[in-house]
Amino acid sequence: MLGLFGTLNLAARSLQTQMTGVEVAGHNIANINTPGYSRQRVNIQTAGTVDSAAGPQGTGAQVVQIQQIVSGLLDSQIQTQASTSGYWTAQQTGLQGAQNGLNETLDSTGSTGLSAQLDSLFNAFQDVATSNTSATQTQLIGKAQEVAKTFNQINSQLGELHTSLNDSLTNDVASANTFLTDIARLNAQISRAEASGGNANDLRDERTQDLQNLSQLVKVTTSTGNNGAVNVTLGGQSLVADGQVADSLATYDAGGGQMLVKMATGGAPLTLTGGSMQGTIDARDGELATTQTHLNALAANLITAVNTVHNAGYTATGGTGTSFFTGTNAGTITVNQTLADDPSRLQVSASATAGGDNQVALQLAQLATVAQAGLNNQTFTASYAATVASLGGALQTANTQVSNQAAVSNMLTTQRGSVSGVNVDEEMTSLISFQQAYSASASLVKTIDAMLSATIAMKS
Repeated sequence: MLGLFGTLNLAARSLQTQMTGVEVAGHNIANINTPGYSRQRVNIQTAGTVDSAAGPQGTGAQVVQIQQIVSGLLDSQIQTQASTSGYWTAQQTGLQGAQNGLNETLDSTGSTGLSAQLDSLFNAFQDVATSNTSATQTQLIGKAQEVAKTFNQINSQLGELHTSLNDSLTNDVASANTFLTDIARLNAQISRAEASGGNANDLRDERTQDLQNLSQLVKVTTSTGNNGAVNVTLGGQSLVADGQVADSLATYDAGGGQMLVKMATGGAPLTLTGGSMQGTIDARDGELATTQTHLNALAANLITAVNTVHNAGYTATGGTGTSFFTGTNAGTITVNQTLADDPSRLQVSASATAGGDNQVALQLAQLATVAQAGLNNQTFTASYAATVASLGGALQTANTQVSNQAAVSNMLTTQRGSVSGVNVDEEMTSLISFQQAYSASASLVKTIDAMLSATIAMKS
């Protein structure tokens, strides 16, 4: 039999139980907008019994656990999705930068881009072939300078983008190292907090969020460690072991400004398989590098083809020996300063004595339709159009993947919300239930207090 004092203890225990319920419900409501928060639930069970003449008698209720409502499967899927999403978003950003550098629409029909300027250049050669005057000569030099300047600008912009992507990779590595430090710290805190039993729910939520943020940067593998810890590895290399950072990440120059990722202490180069780091690397060393190579090849072939024809020609006074372009690639191509200073020195005649035949100018104009062996047997404009189209196709793929991954991410987030998210209506219902139970328990305390007072009064 419990007796008055036993029943008073029962009431006090009930007050504490209901108060814990109110606190947890309030904690859930307070964190309804906290990213990565998982709602918590008070698990209550009947307290131990005592023997009585009527048989075992209950002693009320007690809190046995504050449970975190999570789905390990959903969290794992979200973490994997973060790596895929980070990869394609980085690809998209890099390819958009490359397309902006070309200043062309996807079909390369823009009126101010290199494609249009190449057409204008060959049209200007045709104008000189038709009428070799000071005006057409000056116009030709101007068009050629525009082409050279555009080559230079595109080359510079693509080079700046290459540097920017390297900087982005370096920043991602620094962010990843910060997350690794936080995960190791949280592992240690969780282990200490759970040593006496229970779960460090809020710390676990924070660690899950860090793991998802880390996965967006680089795809890692996680496994269960000691005392509630999570171990993190990358490419078989340990990064976090229990409460310690086993190693961190660093960038290194693999040659030619090609920044890659390695283990900071161990020095082992890493083969990444996902996340924004790998997306950045693939954009830089894939389509961007291909675009730069094609651009340089286009400029080099243009220089060679035009100079070959032009060098065989003569000025109106029989002069020769002046190249039309100088330089070797997109970064160095320029119009020969001698011609820029004096357009009359254009070598557009096929004869030293027949200055008015303009046959060389006609041959230069006809280069517009000549397939170039160094450009996969394509014309200059067709080659450039193929380069732009290839970049556009890659960007289109990245755009589609980003859109698809966003849909998957939203679906997983919604599913996680249905499992782990806080529902205000549910929490308010729980809050009212615990409040009423607390009030009833308080009434029980008052009742026992009155009974004790009456009992004491009987003996006085």
